[in-house]
Formats: sequence, C-alpha cells, structure tokens
Amino acid sequence: MNIKVLKTHPLAKVPEYAHPADAGMDLYSVEEKLLQPGETSLLKTGIKIGLPKNTEAQIRPRSGLALKHSITVLNSPGTIDEGYRGEIGVILINHGKDAFHIEVGMRIAQMVIQPTYKVVINEVSKLSVTARNEGGFGSSGIR
Repeated sequence: MNIKVLKTHPLAKVPEYAHPADAGMDLYSVEEKLLQPGETSLLKTGIKIGLPKNTEAQIRPRSGLALKHSITVLNSPGTIDEGYRGEIGVILINHGKDAFHIEVGMRIAQMVIQPTYKVVINEVSKLSVTARNEGGFGSSGIR
C-alpha cells in the first residue's frame, strides 16, 4: 500500500517505521513546547497525507513516552479519515508530575494505517441473546 505524504514545514520528517516489523510509523513534532503537568497541547507534524480508499490513519501514543514520562495522545486513537487533507496534528497530554520538554524532531506519536468498512445500519426491535448478553464493566471479574 502506498501513502502520499506532503511536507508543509521545512523541519518536517516523513513518517517511518523504527523496525521492519513495526505496525506503527513514528510521527515527529515540528514545534518546541514545554508541556506542563495536566496540560494538553496540539502539536504540529508539518505533514499532510493522502490515504487510499477505504483506509484510515490511527494516531496512537508511544509506549515509551507513556511509561517513562506519562505523556499520551489524549484522543487515542485519533482518527484521520481518508478524505482529510489538512496537516496532521497530535493532541498530547501530560499526566505526569513534571513538565515535559518536546523538541523539534522528537517522535511524539505513532500512526497505524487500517482498513475501514462501510456498514449498513438496520434498526431492529430486539437483538439475539448471547452468553454475555448485557454483562459489561467488570462482569467477567479480575481473575
């Protein structure tokens, strides 16, 4: 599958896989920002993408930033629809106790390309019964 990438900022980096078998491509910031504890910020990547038909791009957190610094993507996963042609922005939040310095060129998120399915909605008067049925929110226990 081919993805078209347009750099809109001179410091932008094209998304890339860190390892050949990775599912997600790294996204890079073109901005410097000191993200204070509890603060949310939209960071620019300086790129636009052209997705193939029936695909989406999911913007997900980087596990190292989450574990080591409590930095994550607020609306995870963020969805980029195939028709969107604007600059990709990443909404980061600092859940940590310390300010976190985001530098230009820092890997701030990852992007995974996924297929999408168009569905037909059928309104019904009842649904089939299953073994789980309406059990949710802890209904299966913790052990």
